Amino acid sequence: MEASNTLLLLFLLSLLVVLIASTGKKYPCGRSNTSVPRTYPVIGCIVSFYSNRNRLLDWYTELLTESPSGTVVIRRLASRRTVVTANPSNVEYILKTNFDNYPKGKPFTDILGDFLGNGIFNVDGNLWLKQRRLATHDFTPKSLRDYVTVLRNEVDHELLPFLDAAAGASQPLDLHELLRRFFFNLVCIVFLGIDHRCSLDPLSPVSVFDRAFQTASAVSAGRGSAPLSFVWKLKRLVGFGSEKELRSAVGQVHSCVHDIIREKKRMITNHDFLSRLIVAGESDETVRDMVISIVMAGRDTTSAVTTRLFWFITTGHMKQTEHDLVSEIRSVKEMTRGGFDYESLKKLSLLKACLCEVMRLYPPVPWDSKHALSDDRLPDGTEVRAGDRVTYFPYGMGRMEELWGEDWGEFRPNRWVVVDQTCRVLKKVNPFMFPVFQAGPRVCLGEEMAYVQMKYVVASILDRFVFEPILTDKPVFVPMLTAHMAGGMQVRVRRRDPSR
Repeated sequence: MEASNTLLLLFLLSLLVVLIASTGKKYPCGRSNTSVPRTYPVIGCIVSFYSNRNRLLDWYTELLTESPSGTVVIRRLASRRTVVTANPSNVEYILKTNFDNYPKGKPFTDILGDFLGNGIFNVDGNLWLKQRRLATHDFTPKSLRDYVTVLRNEVDHELLPFLDAAAGASQPLDLHELLRRFFFNLVCIVFLGIDHRCSLDPLSPVSVFDRAFQTASAVSAGRGSAPLSFVWKLKRLVGFGSEKELRSAVGQVHSCVHDIIREKKRMITNHDFLSRLIVAGESDETVRDMVISIVMAGRDTTSAVTTRLFWFITTGHMKQTEHDLVSEIRSVKEMTRGGFDYESLKKLSLLKACLCEVMRLYPPVPWDSKHALSDDRLPDGTEVRAGDRVTYFPYGMGRMEELWGEDWGEFRPNRWVVVDQTCRVLKKVNPFMFPVFQAGPRVCLGEEMAYVQMKYVVASILDRFVFEPILTDKPVFVPMLTAHMAGGMQVRVRRRDPSR
């Protein structure tokens, strides 16, 4: 925490003491039947919010667990009310039933605008619809079948040989960094139509683009969870501290992406998303913002989920699950004569169940916010005022006993499947109870592609290799724009016995 922020917060704490002493008044930060932190006139919940600023995910989860409605309302100094919900009925209402009343909204786009600009994840209305239509082509069944061909080439000729060499050398490596680089290469090939291949070796230096991208993502995420929003706005105005870092990082990201666009204009095809954006006559700024959004979505989310799955199955508590996964993978490979295609990947039911279970507990986007255009009332009775931030909360939803039972804290893939004779069949789950890919009109176009690439990569690795974690302590879950494991995942690789 910078010195200026600390002084400001000390002043506010002093103000709190004065206000409490003078009024003695407090009221619940939400509906009357909700157990929430104390809230005071003027400053609201700022003290509790600040004291929990480094564990907001778990703090919100605790509040929601105690709330009979599964919803709380947070009031803070100099901020609009924030309605946080883990109630599936509310989520459906926000994302589908009354969709038009809950856009991203200007407060949200202001937070991420310097970094994401007018990319698809940061816009509403016609601009969002236009970009969504342009992106649809990349997620058809035909495109996904073609994508598996690209996956096979990259996995067989890049990822598996690297892991084989690592197994031979018995050198530790950061699995999360390895997968993050691998998925970045895939994004460049599939969506940008360029081969800006970065080294898979986690020990090799990251590029200027990568380093700047991570800085911009971290600072932008910090804006959204800042106890006092006017602090970062003031820092941006004067170009100070983290906002100065953000400005520099965004400038580097923009410079790198503009270089990619210029390079692409010299070799345009109609086979990739970047070419179609350029051919459609979009401005360089619009193309740039879409590229940034695509890189963030395609690289960070899938690498975080697959890394966390490997952590679960290699920490010594899930040997039976690992055995069952390998058996399923090899059974499907036998039926398809040694490889995977788009259709055979669908048969990996247990693997998909494991991925769903990872995302239930550790969703790559742990919360998402909209802003109400007009006064409203949610299905559980919570009043919403025009301008309120309305946040649905996948991280907390995955921890609700009412939704998942008393064993919600256990990693149990079988909750996602039913066994039909000898066959596992995936259950249909209410998407508003498990909104990790959003739901309704803004449901993620890349959901099926994400499952395809995660299944292909995990299956290919588990079939041939075993990971031995160097540290078995539970890693910290870091909720930036997309969540990840703090410190990565240090492992050693060894070759799996083909008979097991």
